Amino acid sequence: MAAPNNFDIIVIGSGVGGGVAARRLAERGARVLIVERGDYVPREPENWSVKTVFFDRKYKARDTWIDRTGKPFDPGMYYNVGGSTKFYGGAMFRLRERDFEDVEHKGGVSPAWPFRYHDLAPYYDEAERMFRIHGDDSADKTSPRDGRSFPFPPVKSEPTVEAMAESFRGQGLSPSYLPLAVNAGAAGTCILCKTCDGFPCQIAQKNDAETCGVEPALATGRVELMTRTFARRLILSPDGRTVSGVEVEHDGEIKTLSAPLFVVACNAVNSAALLLRSSCAGAPAGVANKSGVVGRHYMVHNQTALMGLSLRKNPTVFQKTLALNDWYFGDAAFPWPMGQMQMLGKLQGGMLTANVRYLPKSLGDAMAKRGMDWIGLSEDLPDPDNRVTLDGGKIRLSVTLNNMDGHLELVRRMTSALRGAGYPVVITKSLVAHATGHQCGTVRLGDDPASSALDPFCRAWDHRNLFVIDASFFPSSAAVNPALTIAAQALRASDHMLSTDLG
Repeated sequence: MAAPNNFDIIVIGSGVGGGVAARRLAERGARVLIVERGDYVPREPENWSVKTVFFDRKYKARDTWIDRTGKPFDPGMYYNVGGSTKFYGGAMFRLRERDFEDVEHKGGVSPAWPFRYHDLAPYYDEAERMFRIHGDDSADKTSPRDGRSFPFPPVKSEPTVEAMAESFRGQGLSPSYLPLAVNAGAAGTCILCKTCDGFPCQIAQKNDAETCGVEPALATGRVELMTRTFARRLILSPDGRTVSGVEVEHDGEIKTLSAPLFVVACNAVNSAALLLRSSCAGAPAGVANKSGVVGRHYMVHNQTALMGLSLRKNPTVFQKTLALNDWYFGDAAFPWPMGQMQMLGKLQGGMLTANVRYLPKSLGDAMAKRGMDWIGLSEDLPDPDNRVTLDGGKIRLSVTLNNMDGHLELVRRMTSALRGAGYPVVITKSLVAHATGHQCGTVRLGDDPASSALDPFCRAWDHRNLFVIDASFFPSSAAVNPALTIAAQALRASDHMLSTDLG
């Protein structure tokens, strides 16, 4: 490895925020060191094994956090090159234009961002090209894309899914194709298999933070990657105004790495935990935390999985193709936002058995063969008491649900739509207990240092050479997957860094 002072930037974390930032900075000439807590996910036959992924949990971290009552739980974290995008379903949505403004919900107000959709729109364009997004949202009335084409055409629905979509249209709904980060059709060699959503891709045809961020960054020759390297704390200069180094644990040794600039991109919980762990005389409440907001305003979406069951078998292989945004901002009967419905990858019997206690395997298999699988996402509001703290070295995640009225209305409408489409039995499962997927909001950005930790370009107000570029920066969660917004803001923040700090 090059000497630490040979790097312009140290990026801590290789998920979508860190990976995209490292790529952008390196492609524009900067020298970057990426520090990653985990290692590469091996490409192996077990990638597509239900037993390996869902029962043995081979690729998940052996991490234990505690909840607000002190009870330990497994947060289901992934610590590896590419972060949790190695296991995502590839759905990459833009926030809606109104999501960047104050939005009134039944349960309160979702706050405005310190910039608007048009400020991020060109970076959304770039991020969609970078992740080779396939889609067509011309039927989506909430789309902010003005009918422009995606980089690649949509992944079309298989016959059983298309029949359901046609029934939805007959009910006055407007299903649209999901924006998917897969190399289908002319884009590559994706085989559109049944082991995409929730699995790592054995043939590297799911476009994630490793394949679209870290690998192109390394290809520049200006990036080095340290794996199996845990960032223990940030070290401040004597005056407390800048970060002078990061103390890491690597191969059993404690080392300090230094560079002029630092990017923290560990995910919303672990980035907040790193800043809090770094408390010192110059930052007694934690690094970047004069405002007191670090760790607060944790959001994760209100989420419910739905399985529509019929007597007919569902032979669909690649199922994750459609979304419904008809109720995103409400309807005549419920004039407040409800959120989005999107399809899940085809659930298999073993997956159900692994996630539903006491479900017999034979019953799980029968349900999976006849099921049509969806997930509902609704906005949870930023509550300062929903927060990440440290308790004896452990991460404590304290969460109280809010804004559930809109979510329950969303689930009711989708249940009715599925029944109308020929799925008379609809089973629902809440996914809010100890949820960590779509986590965001713990190091929020804003235009006032008194109420935010970061400025609109993700720079810490308190330390001018520190940026936090992951879903931590979200001031609100909206109701769509956060990955594309993280990528777009990573590009925007990196360009700002290049123009103001690297000249």
